[in-house]
Amino acid sequence: MSELFAALLLGILEGLTEFLPISSTGHLLIAERWLGHRSDLFNIGIQAGAILAVVLIYRQRLWQLLAGFLKPDQAALPSIDGDSPRGYSLKLALAFLVTAVLGLVVKKLGFALPETVTPIAWALIIGGVWMIAAEYFAERRALTLGERARITWTVAILVGIAQVVAGVFPGTSRSAATIFMALLAGTTKRASATEFAFLIGIPTMFAASGYQLMEVVRSGQAAQEDWGLFAAAFIASAVTAFIAVKWLLGYIQSHRFTVFAVYRMLLGAALLLFLPSGA
Repeated sequence: MSELFAALLLGILEGLTEFLPISSTGHLLIAERWLGHRSDLFNIGIQAGAILAVVLIYRQRLWQLLAGFLKPDQAALPSIDGDSPRGYSLKLALAFLVTAVLGLVVKKLGFALPETVTPIAWALIIGGVWMIAAEYFAERRALTLGERARITWTVAILVGIAQVVAGVFPGTSRSAATIFMALLAGTTKRASATEFAFLIGIPTMFAASGYQLMEVVRSGQAAQEDWGLFAAAFIASAVTAFIAVKWLLGYIQSHRFTVFAVYRMLLGAALLLFLPSGA
């Protein structure tokens, strides 16, 4: 298999899985066993491509949030799920702050699971079960209390914690952890939970990528990078992520997340069955 083809496949895989609730880390770790291990800079690049796609999709919402900070007259701006742009922005900031602080604590303690197949498989299975349960309880709550779209301060804090959990447990999926934490914590509208999860993912993933990039530059790895393959994979990831996220946002308007949960459980079971040693 040519290096260019392998790089394109990894870029496409990252774009498909980064924001769908099926774990990009888990899929890439498994795919690299057949397509070859890539540099840290390459992995940072394809993740940045996926983030760029979400920035483009939410460019109007991001501008609205920025205007909410710059404009003193909040009444002139449309609300976001019943919240003012400034209030919504502050909740995003709180979720990011929780993630940053707890993430630094976890990194300082050196707590991380090995990136091997067995823990990834179990994270996929457990995450799939959790997704079905979370959506079930969210729908039950919506029937009794009414559908709730607003993001509360509690939801923001718990979403921040969920991002850290996803970072510690490979295969969990950052998008799945944040979307379904929001659903469990009281935001019963799927579209609202998903939008908040994607928006908080932008600063979180940019910050994580920037931190990793500084480490790569200091180590001198950048000088050895094949920039042609890097650019091809970056573009493939950005284009694929744009298509995948646009499709997902339309899909969840009238469908549950069940298909993703079932896929996770089947994939996890297949990994345990065919790679029982976790090698």
